Amino acid sequence: MSAKVPNPIDAYVGSRVRTRRLMLGMSQERLAEQIGVTFQQVQKYEKGTNRIGASRLQAIAGVLAVPVAFFFQQDNSQPLNTDGLGAINGLEDLSDFLTSKEGLSLNKAFMKINDPSVRQSVLTLIKSLANASDVLPNHIPHAADASVGLRN
Repeated sequence: MSAKVPNPIDAYVGSRVRTRRLMLGMSQERLAEQIGVTFQQVQKYEKGTNRIGASRLQAIAGVLAVPVAFFFQQDNSQPLNTDGLGAINGLEDLSDFLTSKEGLSLNKAFMKINDPSVRQSVLTLIKSLANASDVLPNHIPHAADASVGLRN
């Protein structure tokens, strides 16, 4: 008997709930209390194990101060589709990153940028850095390392 695999869209929507909740510094318990469920139910929503009904999603959106569309958008111009979502493991990796200290900090800073052209420039920069890291060696000397070489 195999375990039921969450629908990729349910898992994506759940990961968006988790990301927004963490961006606000809100606990699962507090969100659960605000929407009238247990924190275990919020955990299941966030993992995509349990599907979020329309009225419950509306309540979550209200508590998290975002439009319902926030949970379905991959970026500001595209509605959610399953292309590129990949296996559920890919979504877990994304969720892990977005809820990490670095991912959360990056997300908060990025969300403060109001100018769409500046946002696009930041994305272009990050993509360039990611592509460059494929070419560069794993160790880039620190300034202290460089000064040691200058002494010789």
